[in-house]
Amino acid sequence: MTRAAWLLRGGLALALTAAFALNAPAPALAQGTSFPQRPVTLVVPFPPGGPSDALARGFALHMGKKLGQPVIIENVAGAGGTIGLTKAVKAAPDGYTLAFGTIGTHVANVALYKKLPYNPETDFLPVGLAGAAPMLLLARADLPAGNLKEFVAWLGTHKGKASFGSAGVGSISHYGCVLLLSALQQNVAHIPYKGVAPAMNDLMGGQTDFMCDQTTTALPQVAGGKVKALAVLSSARLPQLPNTGTAAEAGYALDLRAWNAIFAPRGTPEPVMARLRAALADAAADPEFRRQMHAVGVDLPAPDALKPAAVSALIARGLRDDVPALKAKGDYLD
Repeated sequence: MTRAAWLLRGGLALALTAAFALNAPAPALAQGTSFPQRPVTLVVPFPPGGPSDALARGFALHMGKKLGQPVIIENVAGAGGTIGLTKAVKAAPDGYTLAFGTIGTHVANVALYKKLPYNPETDFLPVGLAGAAPMLLLARADLPAGNLKEFVAWLGTHKGKASFGSAGVGSISHYGCVLLLSALQQNVAHIPYKGVAPAMNDLMGGQTDFMCDQTTTALPQVAGGKVKALAVLSSARLPQLPNTGTAAEAGYALDLRAWNAIFAPRGTPEPVMARLRAALADAAADPEFRRQMHAVGVDLPAPDALKPAAVSALIARGLRDDVPALKAKGDYLD
């Protein structure tokens, strides 16, 4: 073999080696640092316009800036969020499909549905907490009660006649009122709607008597005088409603906060998860975003609360403490 032929063969071998290297699967580290190469989908398992949808859209906007690719909201509503969560959990675990889960999808649904198509503890990897909002007990504007004690007395004189609305079976608004009624030892007719907006419309119109809702969508209606806030269902009064007492002040041990979190399907590579968590942390730290959310009573997570373990702890605590109370109200099961 001539020297020229040997050099040519060697050059061809090097070229082939380089080509194979370029087409070989990227190592995990590169997969994370190059992610994402296209838009990311965030499945919101509720209709547009509700409190979780509004919060998810805020996070999607700010996370997209950090990731360098848009985060697109896909509303997949139905069955208390189970349809959307099922779609997300079946997606490829590559970071391009995420789920916006809530205390309803990951805790309440365990009690409210006889068989869930996903396991809230093992089928998802938490990206991190995406804010928490206190729950309010709301009543139609002309209901003759101004606080929780007067509301309980009113219920006592309207047995079999009162009704409450919710965004649907398994929704946060359903979850909140079932736990409240369990604490009050009351049974009231439940009217499920397809989302918060129609439930709120019927409350404002007097077709239902009360509902439990997050501050995110409730505060504007209270401020406008369209509904009245009878109680804060978490442990402290709200600066936005300084004259509205808490359930604890009325003698009921309730501390209901509607937490939301972003999840990825189990099996998503850790480098990809790290990129997503960094984007979530960046969004939660944005001063303007925090100001906007504080105005509607939503607390964006502090750095410690962003950790996946914090989300797992919330799920575990809810399954331990709240699910038995929900199951005890068997008349509300789907």
